[in-house]
Amino acid sequence: MRRTVFMLAGLLALSLVSTAFCQEKPAAKTPRPEHPQPQMVRAEWLNLNGTWEFAETDDVKDTSWTAADKVFPDKIVVPFCRESKLSGLARKGFVKNVWYRRTFQKPADWKSDRVRLHIGACDWQTTVWVNGQKVGAHTGGSTAFCFDITDRLKPGDNTVLVHAFDDTRSGIQATGKQCHAEKSEGCSYTRTTGIWQTVWIEGVGSAFLSDVRVEPDLKNSRVVLQAEVAGPCDGLTLRATALADGKAVGTADVPADWRNNRLVLNLSEKRPWSIETPFLYDLKLELLKDGRPVDTVNSYFGLREVTIRGAAILINGKPVFQRTVLDQGFYPEGIWTAPTDEALRGDIKLSQAAGFNGARLHQKVFEPRFLYWADKLGYIVWGEFPNWGLNHKNAESNLPVIDEWTEILRRDRNHPAIVGWCPFNETPPEAELLQKIVFDVTRAVDPSRPVIESSGWHHGVPNPEVMDGHDYDQNPVSFRSRWDAAFKKGATVPFFVSEYGGIGWNIQGGWGYGVPKDIEGFYARFQGLTDALLDNPNLFGYCYTQLTDIEQEQNGIYTYERKPKFDVERLHKIQTREAAYEKLPVSVWKNGPATDK
Repeated sequence: MRRTVFMLAGLLALSLVSTAFCQEKPAAKTPRPEHPQPQMVRAEWLNLNGTWEFAETDDVKDTSWTAADKVFPDKIVVPFCRESKLSGLARKGFVKNVWYRRTFQKPADWKSDRVRLHIGACDWQTTVWVNGQKVGAHTGGSTAFCFDITDRLKPGDNTVLVHAFDDTRSGIQATGKQCHAEKSEGCSYTRTTGIWQTVWIEGVGSAFLSDVRVEPDLKNSRVVLQAEVAGPCDGLTLRATALADGKAVGTADVPADWRNNRLVLNLSEKRPWSIETPFLYDLKLELLKDGRPVDTVNSYFGLREVTIRGAAILINGKPVFQRTVLDQGFYPEGIWTAPTDEALRGDIKLSQAAGFNGARLHQKVFEPRFLYWADKLGYIVWGEFPNWGLNHKNAESNLPVIDEWTEILRRDRNHPAIVGWCPFNETPPEAELLQKIVFDVTRAVDPSRPVIESSGWHHGVPNPEVMDGHDYDQNPVSFRSRWDAAFKKGATVPFFVSEYGGIGWNIQGGWGYGVPKDIEGFYARFQGLTDALLDNPNLFGYCYTQLTDIEQEQNGIYTYERKPKFDVERLHKIQTREAAYEKLPVSVWKNGPATDK
């Protein structure tokens, strides 16, 4: 999205989670107090967000901060990064090392046998100590990780120390849209260093569910679960119960095992998840010993399927035209971290108000709370990795990408709102080997969704299953002519224009891809470009750039502060008319690519 690009590129759950579980909040003044992972909720958890001691340094060899008597010079509000206003620091210069420290107490009424410490995300290499003893390390800035700290805890106060090493300009770490210059420029913005998602502790059983994969089977009105258990399983039973409106509609039991736990829940009520009706079943998972729970997890799922037929992507067997918007997930005061849970929900509502039914989550891995709201509100999304910043000529960068992308897939694959994966964006030819590896990894970890190996620019997979192109042509006539000509013989695989528009407006010290002379000129251009895509039966969707202005890039539908720049009802009307793709009967897709007939 860094400049005008035209790339044909080969032409080719229910409210229980949001209310009963997530209302169990710590003190009201705790920032971001809601449970950070709505699909893995346990009763015993403690949010550690709030004021921490803080220090920063560029000396990577300085380990003196691990000393118990070390005086930290600053305070920071977690989970907000040091660059943000909400952290209390707003320091935007480069720094490679950040240190965090605070004390906490394990709640006296907890009955769980074991305690795990979770960090929702910390950029980039993280090491954690509890009471002076190292408990683990993690590489990657975008996904959650946790460590068992049971044996490190003591009665009363416990001290947790977190160190993050983050060298934005190294070329070996993915940074997404974090700027590699001192100040934001072009389409790169303020950096995020260190912790930027919720930190919490959680009580689990002596044996506990460590992972569960939910496989909806819409055709057969059932859901298949593949669960993993950590700890001794002898004599344990794993039970899963699906609920609709609080009523049990499916249950299954199996003797608990390590990774060989397969449960099939036949659902007595078939209620598909869709954009129009985003119904979510609640899911209760229990490890039982003599009928008594050892570990209990509350979750949810949606009953929906995504399939490819010819050149169409079908959702629940229907060709749903994907009217998506580019969402980069930046916030004026929190940078990569939303100031509140309501802000996450609010962004989706703003998008829907303008006529979009989904988003390309661009160059950032969005937090589970955003995906939860997408599930609740019927908002389809494509997940992406923040691959910008990688030097693909340096093979040292490959393994961290593969490892973290696998973690991302495992964390997010149960969200019904996610309808496709797009690991990379605008990669050069030298990234081809990594593209192929990550494409194969994605299909192996999650075979239920389509994959675009890289959006725009170079495509390295010889037999792609989905293709796309970026086109910032500001002339609706030439834009339409080009995309009509691109499919004279019809599409051979599903194709969408995954970046277009970017029309600048109210430019103040920034830029947009093209600025109309007046507001009516904006509406005419927006409609002309959008109509060209809605009228093309060979496209399954589009992605307009972008939802909000971000710092100097001012081509959003809304300002950076989430204020409307345009008449959103007018934009909604333009976008929501029936697309040519939606008019085609499914029989067309069975017989081959779409035509103009």
